[in-house]
Amino acid sequence: MSTQQIQENVAITDAGWVDEILLAGPDTQLVFSGPVPVDRATLRRLVAERRAELAAGGLRPGGAAALRLPPSIGYVASLLATWQLGAQAILLDHRLTDFEVDRAADRLSPQVIVSANRISGGLRVFHEVAEVVVTGYRDRPAESDHAIIQLSSGSTGPSKVIGRTANDLIAEIRRYTQIDGVPLPGERIILLPSMVHVLGLVGGLLYGLHAGVTLVPPERLTGDSILDAVEGDASPATVLGVPFHIGLLTTTVSDRRPSQLRRMTTGGELVPPSTAAAFDAKYGVPLGNMYGMTEVGVTGTDLHGEHRPAIRPAPGIQIREVAGELQIARPASPYLGPPVPERWADGWLRTKDAGRLDPRTGLVSILGRLDSQVTIGGLQVDLAEVEHAINSLPGVRAAVVVFDSVISAYLELDPAGATDRVEAELAERLANYKLPRSYQQLTQLPRTTTGKLVRDKSALRAAAAS
Repeated sequence: MSTQQIQENVAITDAGWVDEILLAGPDTQLVFSGPVPVDRATLRRLVAERRAELAAGGLRPGGAAALRLPPSIGYVASLLATWQLGAQAILLDHRLTDFEVDRAADRLSPQVIVSANRISGGLRVFHEVAEVVVTGYRDRPAESDHAIIQLSSGSTGPSKVIGRTANDLIAEIRRYTQIDGVPLPGERIILLPSMVHVLGLVGGLLYGLHAGVTLVPPERLTGDSILDAVEGDASPATVLGVPFHIGLLTTTVSDRRPSQLRRMTTGGELVPPSTAAAFDAKYGVPLGNMYGMTEVGVTGTDLHGEHRPAIRPAPGIQIREVAGELQIARPASPYLGPPVPERWADGWLRTKDAGRLDPRTGLVSILGRLDSQVTIGGLQVDLAEVEHAINSLPGVRAAVVVFDSVISAYLELDPAGATDRVEAELAERLANYKLPRSYQQLTQLPRTTTGKLVRDKSALRAAAAS
């Protein structure tokens, strides 16, 4: 299969793209270092072994495998082996309950479910899987020609079922190679986000395999362990994570400034100004910003931190602003099941994000969720504006603002302190009708499995009550 064919026409049953795009390279080149070092020759052997296990378990070309595995070498081998067999990979977060997995399997009908007998616990980024178990489920072909099926993060409601083809993944991998500031061959990515979700999957795993960038999961999910991973090798390192991970690094008592640290790149949600300032003061390296969606992958970046909070559309991505909403060009709907015209129509994906596109510079400013507009006493209030104003206050680590009969603010403060200071300073910045009437301080705001802040009102109320 030629490179041109791979770029333009990859079917679910084609396996050549995995070898050419992801597994090619010198045998001795490290693809993972740190607690679990693995070179390319070892990875190819592990993938071949897992491919034989999946085939013996009933997975065939055109079928689907549901992977219920934690981030691990076992997960990576299972994912690549599924694609090598010409099958579809359905990614299920290993933290889902049996009930949630049963619902997903019933909806998506995989031929096999791949799970782990025993998983190492603790604050791990990369897990040790004692044994991978392949269980037959339904002897049916996959319901679509997508290479991968993911569930959205569910930060604002129920998860959506999203499919992407092999061509979509290859295009995004190549998009990464054209972005100024991404890690280069011979460098390292300190990988913090889960490889089950799009940032860690494509921005970490798939790009790293393709570009020859070594992936380094830290021993544990702590600030000191992340710094240990950065200092574990002399080569330049980029930390890839979400704002939650910035908090781990900025609040660690360590005064280390590793010379290997090149930058940190974050995705998932906007970084509060106070958090960005604290990171800059502590480490003095760029804090890059990345915007993307499970449906499309990376769509815009500012990896040098020059335009915060604005980003520049990624190569090949077309973004437009319609009535204050950002929309992204996509030739086909990414959603499985019946048409979803409120999310995709006429070649445009509605992001439901409020934003501005500057026609002069081409920069895009993300302003928050479009559904954050509420009317109070006949006056319109943008909850995203209120949330942004709170996040800009000193000492605010994170904030979520919702309308729950009144405007309610849920806060993480650093250091933990009374909310009256936040109330007083906010009253100087916003009109009275925009001010929250309820403030709740939490030790840690609830987050999705991808690290995004949860905005579901019942979940926030439950977290505050506990």
